[in-house]
Amino acid sequence: MLKRALWALLGLLLLVAAVLAVNTLRQGSRQLQVPPVQGVAVDEQAAAASLAAAIRARTVSSYTDASLNADQFQALHAHLQATYPKLHAVLTREVVGGLSLLYTWTGSDPSLKPIALMAHQDVVPIAPGTEADWQAEPFAGTIKEGYIWGRGSWDDKANLIGQLEAVEKLVAAGFRPKRTVYLVFGADEEVGGERGALQIAKLLQQRGVKLDYAIDEGLLITEGIMPGLKAPAALVGLAEKGSVSLRLLAKATPGHSSMPPPPGQSAIAKLARAVQKVDAAPMPAALVGVAGQMFDALAPEFEGMTRVALTNRWLFEPLLMRQLQQGQSTNAMLRTTTALTLASAGNKENVLPGRAEATVNFRLLPGDTKDTVVQHVKHAIDDPAIEITVLPGDFPSSRMASADSASYGLINRTVRELFPGTLVAPGLMLAATDSRHFEPFTDNVYRFSPIRAKPQDLARFHGTNERISLANLAELIRFYHRLLQQSAGG
Repeated sequence: MLKRALWALLGLLLLVAAVLAVNTLRQGSRQLQVPPVQGVAVDEQAAAASLAAAIRARTVSSYTDASLNADQFQALHAHLQATYPKLHAVLTREVVGGLSLLYTWTGSDPSLKPIALMAHQDVVPIAPGTEADWQAEPFAGTIKEGYIWGRGSWDDKANLIGQLEAVEKLVAAGFRPKRTVYLVFGADEEVGGERGALQIAKLLQQRGVKLDYAIDEGLLITEGIMPGLKAPAALVGLAEKGSVSLRLLAKATPGHSSMPPPPGQSAIAKLARAVQKVDAAPMPAALVGVAGQMFDALAPEFEGMTRVALTNRWLFEPLLMRQLQQGQSTNAMLRTTTALTLASAGNKENVLPGRAEATVNFRLLPGDTKDTVVQHVKHAIDDPAIEITVLPGDFPSSRMASADSASYGLINRTVRELFPGTLVAPGLMLAATDSRHFEPFTDNVYRFSPIRAKPQDLARFHGTNERISLANLAELIRFYHRLLQQSAGG
């Protein structure tokens, strides 16, 4: 009897192994097969010099002061006008909201929907106390060791200069687009984009514009970031997360520290208990939506057991979920994230505070809302004495663009042509971009920058030693040049 059971178990295992092998081998590459294209010739030194000059404009934006560093933005504008004369002779230039720029390259066929290429002029400040950690002065625009160094070299002046360089070359070559092309350069993306990209979006809506697609900064060409995937992967953001911040407030009777209340009854203790409960109860995770599409596209490209697991998610999904939740970036693709960002209480060491409060920021997965987050937090805390308030500035997650659209296909083709061997897959943008303001008049908004990034580069984003290589800047120019050729016709 036991022997028959063992033989049956062995047979079952062999059957499962055979099914796994067949499924794995049957799922071949989903990558678009196109011949490589050399791309337009680029003067790397001249392009690097232009980006370096743009970096020297200290275009740090402000939530509260719309005129902060206005002279720096104007210096950047003057640089662009002087460096790209052919573009400025053909395209219409408008200043919107004080400092943001809208360029219009009118197409020859008004029946075709326009497209929009987006970038932003503003940058985040340098974290106080970190200036000496930079290998090059943050706003000097230093060119050395094959890189352009400085704040904005990656986020997002490389895209801005790349787009202008590409259009300048096309204009110089006599290219005339069939469909209208907009260049949208907001001046306050880092603080929400309401004075810049939002106002440009409203202006275009008033003019009755309907876009075929818009492409903005976003996901990157990752190299070595996904274990088991040797080839570079260009992740094209189909959607971006929303955001909501909640304030948790605990109250207690203030008094002298010599006569404290019973354990757990002070305002700080109540708040600490609530915060710990929220932190210990993350929103549910699921390998669905854009994350599912990404792994479907990349699964056949992985090696070894990773490929087997990804192509047989019906069996290995629990294991995959555990592994993916261990990485910060992969975990963030699977769920609405919970981040404890601010806490305050008290003003003197011998005084019991009457109030203690904390701010928790949630980045919303498409499908979740601020209401679902509030209900989740209330359930996790399970204490009606903790006041929960939605803070101003929340915004929903974006709609999801389609990976089956013609415009996604053009982005896919352009990457595969110019970056041979690079894989292309849909992705989810974890942060917010100006492109969310353009959703009312296009179904196709993509978040993608053809910037190469290795694991050690990710800390440079909004961090220290931000840089981009001269070779990669040239790749950006070729990408936008080729994308415009294919999208706008000629």
